[in-house]
Amino acid sequence: METSLDAKQIAAVLHGLSIPPQPQILVDIQIEQLMPNPDMARITQLIRKDPGLSGTMLKVVNSVHFALKNTISSIQQAVQILGLSTVLNILNGISIKSEMDDATIVQMTRFWDTACDIANISAALAKHLGLNGADEAYALGLFHNCGVPLLLSRFPNYLEVVNQSYLPHDERIIDIENRLLNTNHAVVGYYVARSWHLPVRMCEAIAEHHNVESIFLTNEPYSHDKKTALAILKMAEHLCRNYSALGEQNEDHEWEKIEVPLLSYMGLSEDAFANLRDDFVEKNLLIV
Repeated sequence: METSLDAKQIAAVLHGLSIPPQPQILVDIQIEQLMPNPDMARITQLIRKDPGLSGTMLKVVNSVHFALKNTISSIQQAVQILGLSTVLNILNGISIKSEMDDATIVQMTRFWDTACDIANISAALAKHLGLNGADEAYALGLFHNCGVPLLLSRFPNYLEVVNQSYLPHDERIIDIENRLLNTNHAVVGYYVARSWHLPVRMCEAIAEHHNVESIFLTNEPYSHDKKTALAILKMAEHLCRNYSALGEQNEDHEWEKIEVPLLSYMGLSEDAFANLRDDFVEKNLLIV
């Protein structure tokens, strides 16, 4: 059932929006709007490719205006509940607010490209392994680095810090950021996800996604659902070469530390994981 929001409510949702959407995605959506009969499925598909747009839709649908019994984490479901009119009004408001110079767009490309790829592979992994929650796996893959663009806008040298954090060392990636910036993208992402009213377990997974070494190498109690979600995310990051695309490294040093216990937890051998990768490549789900 569609539910419309008035202009004042939409303005309240857009207030404080800080993760810029991909300009080309906005252009493609605007072109679709000009069609005699805009295709809702096409618009939804475009929204799902962008963390900022997807987060805004979830923020709206999980707000007090809708008072839903359960928190929504499916972007497609959120768009269906909002309806075409409200979705287009929100998108038009975002378009007005989104103005980036060429240098910022170039910097943001590393974030946008990895987010969409990791989201798709996360969902594919969940389905292939026969797990429930492919939509949540997609959302976690899309949003797990949502703190990156905020730190990028705050610290001009942030991408240099990211490159340094992915080098081989004994510290966690977020330890490098904490030491150099007094904050890190995982904790910032956690608060962004909370502001979007995402499920608590997803917010916590975002906060923990660079703490996986201690999670998988110790026997400390940890939620099975969250541990599985993190395992899928880290597998997707590795398969999508996040260490190269975002961290500009030739080797995945974080994965080297967690590969054996993580795959063991998921009941996968190294050969089975390699075969899974080859299967994704064969089906054009993964580009190598």
